Amino acid sequence: MAAGQTAIEAKGVTKLFQGAGQDAVKALDNVSVSIRENEFFTLLGPSGCGKTTLLRLIAGFDFPTEGEILLYGENIAPLPPYKRPVNTVFQSYALFPHMTVGQNIGFGLEMLGRPRAEIDARVGEMLRLVRMEELRNRRTSQISGGQQQRVALARALAPSPKVLLLDEPLSALDYKLRKDMQIELKRLQHETGITFIFVTHDQEEALTMSDRIAVMSRGRILQVGSPRDIYDRPSERFVANFIGETNFLEGEVIGGDGQEASVKLASGATISAGLPQGIRPSGRVTVVVRPEHADLVKPGAAADLWGKLENVVYFGTDTHYHLRLDGGVPFIIRQQNSRGGGLGFEAGDAVGVQLEQHAAQVLRD
Repeated sequence: MAAGQTAIEAKGVTKLFQGAGQDAVKALDNVSVSIRENEFFTLLGPSGCGKTTLLRLIAGFDFPTEGEILLYGENIAPLPPYKRPVNTVFQSYALFPHMTVGQNIGFGLEMLGRPRAEIDARVGEMLRLVRMEELRNRRTSQISGGQQQRVALARALAPSPKVLLLDEPLSALDYKLRKDMQIELKRLQHETGITFIFVTHDQEEALTMSDRIAVMSRGRILQVGSPRDIYDRPSERFVANFIGETNFLEGEVIGGDGQEASVKLASGATISAGLPQGIRPSGRVTVVVRPEHADLVKPGAAADLWGKLENVVYFGTDTHYHLRLDGGVPFIIRQQNSRGGGLGFEAGDAVGVQLEQHAAQVLRD
C-alpha cells in the first residue's frame, strides 16, 4: 500500500437514533473525514458530540443512517464487526479475569482458528511489544490497571488489524500513569505502523499524541488539522474555546490582503490578524490570541494594546497576568518563569501588550 493513502474515509455520514415518540436524535450530521494510513488520528470533543458514535460506525457496532464508511476505498458500512479488519480497545478493557495474560492476548487468534504454534509465537511477540513477558502466566485479575490496559492493547493488536480504534482507553488511569501510557500508545502506533483512531474529551491528551485531530461538536466536525494548527490557528470560536486558554477580542475589519485582516478593536487599537482558509470577512469579527503569544511591557515601550494589570498568579513553571484592556475587555498573558525571577509587574500597574507576529487569528464565526 502506498504511504499516505487513505485508510478510513467517512462520506456524508449521518446517524439518527430514534427517541421517544416521533423524535429522532441526530448523533452525526453529514460527517465527512479522511484518515490516512499509519496515522494517529484523534476525534476530540465534549460528551455527546458524536465522536464515539463515529467510532462505533467504523467498528461495525452501529450502521449509518446515511452515507458510507470506506476502508481503503471499499464500502464496509454494511459489514458486521467480525468481517472488518478493525479492532477496538474499550474504556473498560473487557479482559477475561479467569484467564492469564497470555490467554487473553491469544483469545482472538483462537477464535480465528489460527494454529497453536502461530498463536504462541504471536502472543510472545505482543508481550515483547508491550514489555510484559514476565507476566505471561499471571491472571489479569492479579495485575494493575496500567498492565491491564497494555494487555487489552496487545490483544487488539495480535490479529494485525488494519485499523485500531481506541475509545477513551486511558480515562480510568490516574494522572501519572495516564501520562506514561500516552507515550506508550504513541510508541506502539509507531512500531506497528497501524492506523490508530483515538477518541477522547481530553484536550491535552489529543495535543500530545496525535498526528491530526478532528474537533467535534453537536454531531459535526468543525476543524481537522495538526495539533499545532488546531491550537495556534483555530477556525471557529468553539475550537478556540474548547482547546486551551485563550483571549477573545471583538473588532471590525477595516482592510486586508486575503491572508491577513486589519481589525480595529473597541479600544481604538488596530491589529493584524490571520484569516481562516477560504473566508474573506467584513464587518464585525472575533479575533483570538493565545495567552503565551503575547508579552507584557512597561509604559514607554512599543505595544499593540494597553491596559491595567489586575492580578498576578504564580504557577511555578509560568505566571499568568490578568489584565483589563482599554475598552474594558479582559486579557490574560502567560509567561514562562526563569531562575532570574519575575518581570517586576504588580497588580494596579499600567501595562502594554506586545503581540507576537501572526499571534492573532480571525474566527470563522
